[in-house]
Amino acid sequence: MARTTRRRAVSTLAAAIAGALAAPAYAQATTRTPAGRTPGPLRQAHAHNDYLHPRPLHDALAHGFTSVEADIFLVDGELLVAHEPAGLDPARTLRTLYLDPLLARVRANHGCVYRGYHRPVQLLIDIKTDGAAAYAELHRQLTPYRSLLSTFAHGTVRPGAVTPVISGDRAARAPMEAQRVRHAFYDGRLDDLGTTAPASFVPLISSNWTQSFGWQGVGAFPARERAELRRIVATAHGRGQRVRFWATPDVAGPERDAVWTELLAAGVDHVNTDDLAGLERFLRGDRP
Repeated sequence: MARTTRRRAVSTLAAAIAGALAAPAYAQATTRTPAGRTPGPLRQAHAHNDYLHPRPLHDALAHGFTSVEADIFLVDGELLVAHEPAGLDPARTLRTLYLDPLLARVRANHGCVYRGYHRPVQLLIDIKTDGAAAYAELHRQLTPYRSLLSTFAHGTVRPGAVTPVISGDRAARAPMEAQRVRHAFYDGRLDDLGTTAPASFVPLISSNWTQSFGWQGVGAFPARERAELRRIVATAHGRGQRVRFWATPDVAGPERDAVWTELLAAGVDHVNTDDLAGLERFLRGDRP
Protein backbone atom coordinates (compact mmCIF):
# COMPACT_ATOMS: atom_id res chain seq x y z
CA MET A 1 0.00 0.00 0.00
CA ALA A 2 2.85 2.41 0.88
CA ARG A 3 4.48 1.71 -2.49
CA THR A 4 1.21 2.48 -4.32
CA THR A 5 0.84 5.73 -2.36
CA ARG A 6 4.38 6.77 -3.28
CA ARG A 7 3.74 6.02 -6.95
CA ARG A 8 0.61 8.16 -6.88
CA ALA A 9 2.48 11.00 -5.21
CA VAL A 10 5.27 10.87 -7.78
CA SER A 11 2.72 10.80 -10.61
CA THR A 12 0.90 13.81 -9.18
CA LEU A 13 4.16 15.74 -8.77
CA ALA A 14 5.23 14.95 -12.34
CA ALA A 15 1.90 16.17 -13.70
CA ALA A 16 2.19 19.41 -11.73
CA ILE A 17 5.72 20.06 -13.00
CA ALA A 18 4.70 19.31 -16.58
CA GLY A 19 1.92 21.87 -16.38
CA ALA A 20 4.31 24.40 -14.90
CA LEU A 21 6.85 24.00 -17.73
CA ALA A 22 4.24 24.49 -20.43
CA ALA A 23 2.14 27.25 -18.84
CA PRO A 24 3.16 30.89 -19.33
CA ALA A 25 3.18 33.07 -16.23
CA TYR A 26 0.07 35.12 -16.96
CA ALA A 27 -0.49 36.37 -13.41
CA GLN A 28 1.82 38.59 -11.43
CA ALA A 29 3.55 36.99 -8.46
CA THR A 30 3.09 40.05 -6.25
CA THR A 31 1.08 38.65 -3.35
CA ARG A 32 2.41 39.89 -0.05
CA THR A 33 3.70 37.21 2.30
CA PRO A 34 1.99 36.87 5.72
CA ALA A 35 4.14 37.86 8.68
CA GLY A 36 6.45 35.10 9.86
CA ARG A 37 6.58 33.26 6.52
CA THR A 38 9.43 33.19 4.04
CA PRO A 39 8.57 35.11 0.83
CA GLY A 40 7.86 32.77 -2.06
CA PRO A 41 9.68 32.55 -5.40
CA LEU A 42 9.05 35.27 -7.99
CA ARG A 43 7.94 33.71 -11.27
CA GLN A 44 8.78 36.78 -13.40
CA ALA A 45 12.22 37.55 -11.93
CA HIS A 46 15.17 36.97 -14.30
CA ALA A 47 18.73 37.70 -13.16
CA HIS A 48 20.59 39.08 -16.17
CA ASN A 49 24.39 38.70 -15.97
CA ASP A 50 23.85 36.75 -12.76
CA TYR A 51 27.50 35.70 -12.51
CA LEU A 52 28.55 39.34 -11.95
CA HIS A 53 26.94 39.38 -8.50
CA PRO A 54 29.10 38.70 -5.43
CA ARG A 55 27.57 35.22 -5.03
CA PRO A 56 26.51 33.93 -8.46
CA LEU A 57 23.24 31.99 -8.35
CA HIS A 58 22.95 32.23 -4.55
CA ASP A 59 22.22 35.97 -4.54
CA ALA A 60 19.48 35.53 -7.14
CA LEU A 61 17.90 32.65 -5.23
CA ALA A 62 18.07 34.61 -1.98
CA HIS A 63 15.92 37.27 -3.69
CA GLY A 64 13.44 34.68 -4.97
CA PHE A 65 14.46 34.72 -8.63
CA THR A 66 13.30 31.80 -10.77
CA SER A 67 15.48 32.48 -13.81
CA VAL A 68 19.23 33.17 -13.94
CA GLU A 69 21.56 33.87 -16.84
CA ALA A 70 25.18 32.83 -17.32
CA ASP A 71 27.45 33.66 -20.27
CA ILE A 72 29.92 30.94 -21.22
CA PHE A 73 33.07 30.55 -23.31
CA LEU A 74 34.60 27.26 -24.41
CA VAL A 75 38.27 27.40 -23.35
CA ASP A 76 40.55 24.36 -23.60
CA GLY A 77 37.61 22.00 -23.32
CA GLU A 78 36.07 23.74 -20.30
CA LEU A 79 33.04 26.04 -20.08
CA LEU A 80 34.09 29.22 -18.31
CA VAL A 81 31.59 31.83 -17.12
CA ALA A 82 32.35 35.45 -18.05
CA HIS A 83 30.92 38.37 -19.99
CA GLU A 84 34.11 39.20 -21.89
CA PRO A 85 37.28 37.20 -22.67
CA ALA A 86 39.24 39.51 -20.36
CA GLY A 87 37.20 38.24 -17.43
CA LEU A 88 37.89 34.54 -17.97
CA ASP A 89 39.04 32.65 -14.87
CA PRO A 90 39.70 28.87 -14.90
CA ALA A 91 38.10 28.61 -11.45
CA ARG A 92 34.79 30.10 -12.62
CA THR A 93 33.24 27.24 -14.54
CA LEU A 94 29.60 26.50 -15.31
CA ARG A 95 29.83 23.42 -13.13
CA THR A 96 31.25 25.13 -10.05
CA LEU A 97 29.10 28.28 -10.22
CA TYR A 98 25.79 26.74 -11.31
CA LEU A 99 25.45 23.01 -11.92
CA ASP A 100 26.98 21.72 -8.69
CA PRO A 101 25.20 24.27 -6.44
CA LEU A 102 21.87 23.59 -8.15
CA LEU A 103 22.32 19.86 -7.71
CA ALA A 104 23.06 20.29 -4.01
CA ARG A 105 20.09 22.58 -3.54
CA VAL A 106 17.65 20.29 -5.36
CA ARG A 107 18.79 17.34 -3.27
CA ALA A 108 18.40 19.35 -0.06
CA ASN A 109 14.93 20.55 -1.07
CA HIS A 110 13.55 17.13 -2.00
CA GLY A 111 13.60 17.57 -5.76
CA CYS A 112 12.97 21.32 -6.09
CA VAL A 113 15.15 24.42 -6.27
CA TYR A 114 12.75 26.11 -3.82
CA ARG A 115 11.22 23.72 -1.32
CA GLY A 116 7.56 23.22 -2.16
CA TYR A 117 7.84 25.12 -5.48
CA HIS A 118 7.17 22.53 -8.15
CA ARG A 119 7.99 24.64 -11.19
CA PRO A 120 11.28 24.45 -13.08
CA VAL A 121 13.80 27.22 -12.45
CA GLN A 122 15.29 28.44 -15.72
CA LEU A 123 19.05 28.45 -16.31
CA LEU A 124 19.61 30.62 -19.38
CA ILE A 125 23.03 29.79 -20.81
CA ASP A 126 24.34 32.38 -23.27
CA ILE A 127 27.04 30.88 -25.52
CA LYS A 128 29.36 33.75 -26.46
CA THR A 129 31.47 32.07 -29.17
CA ASP A 130 32.02 28.72 -30.94
CA GLY A 131 28.33 27.87 -30.77
CA ALA A 132 28.33 24.31 -32.10
CA ALA A 133 31.49 23.21 -30.29
CA ALA A 134 30.45 24.93 -27.05
CA TYR A 135 27.05 23.26 -27.18
CA ALA A 136 28.62 19.83 -27.76
CA GLU A 137 30.68 20.27 -24.60
CA LEU A 138 27.68 21.69 -22.76
CA HIS A 139 25.58 18.65 -23.64
CA ARG A 140 28.39 16.41 -22.36
CA GLN A 141 28.53 18.35 -19.09
CA LEU A 142 24.76 18.48 -18.58
CA THR A 143 24.28 14.74 -19.00
CA PRO A 144 25.57 13.73 -15.52
CA TYR A 145 23.06 16.20 -14.03
CA ARG A 146 20.10 14.86 -15.98
CA SER A 147 18.26 13.80 -12.82
CA LEU A 148 17.53 17.45 -12.01
CA LEU A 149 17.13 18.78 -15.57
CA SER A 150 14.16 19.05 -17.86
CA THR A 151 14.80 16.68 -20.75
CA PHE A 152 13.54 16.19 -24.29
CA ALA A 153 13.63 12.53 -25.29
CA HIS A 154 12.17 11.02 -28.45
CA GLY A 155 9.49 13.66 -28.87
CA THR A 156 8.49 14.03 -25.21
CA VAL A 157 9.46 16.63 -22.61
CA ARG A 158 10.10 15.43 -19.07
CA PRO A 159 10.14 18.50 -16.77
CA GLY A 160 12.75 18.69 -14.05
CA ALA A 161 13.73 21.06 -11.27
CA VAL A 162 15.95 23.09 -13.64
CA THR A 163 15.36 23.90 -17.31
CA PRO A 164 18.51 24.91 -19.22
CA VAL A 165 17.75 27.20 -22.17
CA ILE A 166 20.50 27.95 -24.69
CA SER A 167 20.93 31.49 -25.99
CA GLY A 168 23.68 33.47 -27.68
CA ASP A 169 25.67 32.04 -30.63
CA ARG A 170 23.02 30.77 -33.05
CA ALA A 171 25.29 28.05 -34.43
CA ALA A 172 24.13 25.89 -31.52
CA ARG A 173 20.66 25.56 -33.03
CA ALA A 174 21.32 22.98 -35.75
CA PRO A 175 23.03 20.39 -33.52
CA MET A 176 20.32 20.84 -30.90
CA GLU A 177 17.53 20.28 -33.41
CA ALA A 178 19.23 17.10 -34.61
CA GLN A 179 19.28 15.50 -31.16
CA ARG A 180 16.74 12.85 -30.20
CA VAL A 181 17.69 13.29 -26.53
CA ARG A 182 18.81 16.60 -25.04
CA HIS A 183 18.86 18.23 -21.63
CA ALA A 184 18.46 21.80 -22.85
CA PHE A 185 16.08 23.91 -24.89
CA TYR A 186 16.49 26.82 -27.31
CA ASP A 187 15.99 30.54 -26.78
CA GLY A 188 14.04 31.77 -29.81
CA ARG A 189 13.71 35.23 -31.31
CA LEU A 190 10.75 37.17 -32.67
CA ASP A 191 11.36 35.50 -36.04
CA ASP A 192 10.35 32.22 -34.36
CA LEU A 193 6.90 33.53 -33.43
CA GLY A 194 4.19 31.62 -35.26
CA THR A 195 6.64 29.29 -37.02
CA THR A 196 6.73 25.52 -36.89
CA ALA A 197 9.32 25.56 -34.08
CA PRO A 198 7.44 23.86 -31.20
CA ALA A 199 7.57 24.88 -27.55
CA SER A 200 9.25 21.53 -26.88
CA PHE A 201 12.29 23.00 -28.64
CA VAL A 202 11.74 26.78 -28.31
CA PRO A 203 9.95 27.36 -24.99
CA LEU A 204 11.24 30.93 -24.73
CA ILE A 205 11.09 33.92 -27.10
CA SER A 206 13.61 36.66 -26.25
CA SER A 207 14.17 40.01 -27.92
CA ASN A 208 16.00 43.32 -27.54
CA TRP A 209 13.39 45.79 -26.27
CA THR A 210 14.92 48.71 -28.18
CA GLN A 211 14.62 46.96 -31.54
CA SER A 212 10.83 46.79 -31.28
CA PHE A 213 9.90 49.64 -28.96
CA GLY A 214 10.97 53.25 -28.72
CA TRP A 215 9.28 53.90 -25.37
CA GLN A 216 11.65 54.05 -22.39
CA GLY A 217 9.13 54.77 -19.68
CA VAL A 218 8.82 58.53 -20.16
CA GLY A 219 5.26 59.69 -20.65
CA ALA A 220 2.45 57.42 -21.79
CA PHE A 221 3.14 54.11 -23.50
CA PRO A 222 2.18 54.69 -27.16
CA ALA A 223 -1.00 52.79 -27.99
CA ARG A 224 0.53 51.21 -31.09
CA GLU A 225 3.52 49.92 -29.11
CA ARG A 226 1.29 48.59 -26.33
CA ALA A 227 -0.80 46.73 -28.89
CA GLU A 228 2.35 45.26 -30.48
CA LEU A 229 3.68 44.12 -27.10
CA ARG A 230 0.41 42.37 -26.32
CA ARG A 231 0.31 40.79 -29.77
CA ILE A 232 3.78 39.32 -29.25
CA VAL A 233 2.88 37.92 -25.85
CA ALA A 234 -0.47 36.53 -27.01
CA THR A 235 1.12 34.83 -30.02
CA ALA A 236 3.83 33.22 -27.87
CA HIS A 237 1.43 32.15 -25.15
CA GLY A 238 -0.87 30.66 -27.75
CA ARG A 239 1.93 28.25 -28.63
CA GLY A 240 2.95 27.54 -25.03
CA GLN A 241 6.02 29.79 -25.19
CA ARG A 242 7.27 32.33 -22.67
CA VAL A 243 8.50 35.88 -23.44
CA ARG A 244 11.51 37.88 -22.25
CA PHE A 245 12.93 41.24 -23.32
CA TRP A 246 16.46 42.38 -22.62
CA ALA A 247 17.78 45.97 -22.82
CA THR A 248 14.78 47.38 -20.96
CA PRO A 249 15.49 50.38 -18.69
CA ASP A 250 17.31 49.17 -15.58
CA VAL A 251 18.16 52.32 -13.65
CA ALA A 252 16.02 52.75 -10.54
CA GLY A 253 13.33 55.36 -11.03
CA PRO A 254 9.82 56.01 -12.35
CA GLU A 255 10.79 55.23 -15.95
CA ARG A 256 11.93 51.71 -15.06
CA ASP A 257 8.87 51.16 -12.91
CA ALA A 258 6.62 52.29 -15.77
CA VAL A 259 8.20 49.82 -18.22
CA TRP A 260 8.10 46.98 -15.71
CA THR A 261 4.43 47.73 -15.03
CA GLU A 262 3.59 47.52 -18.73
CA LEU A 263 5.58 44.30 -19.15
CA LEU A 264 3.65 42.63 -16.35
CA ALA A 265 0.31 43.99 -17.53
CA ALA A 266 0.96 42.50 -20.98
CA GLY A 267 1.83 39.10 -19.47
CA VAL A 268 5.58 39.11 -20.19
CA ASP A 269 6.96 36.08 -18.36
CA HIS A 270 10.48 37.18 -17.43
CA VAL A 271 11.47 40.69 -16.35
CA ASN A 272 15.17 41.24 -17.03
CA THR A 273 17.34 43.04 -14.44
CA ASP A 274 20.77 43.37 -12.87
CA ASP A 275 19.17 44.96 -9.77
CA LEU A 276 18.06 41.93 -7.77
CA ALA A 277 16.78 43.80 -4.74
CA GLY A 278 15.03 46.42 -6.88
CA LEU A 279 13.02 43.91 -8.90
CA GLU A 280 12.18 41.88 -5.80
CA ARG A 281 10.77 44.98 -4.11
CA PHE A 282 8.81 45.85 -7.23
CA LEU A 283 7.30 42.40 -7.69
CA ARG A 284 6.38 42.07 -4.02
CA GLY A 285 4.61 45.41 -4.19
CA ASP A 286 7.00 47.21 -1.82
CA ARG A 287 7.67 50.24 -4.02
CA PRO A 288 7.03 54.00 -3.87
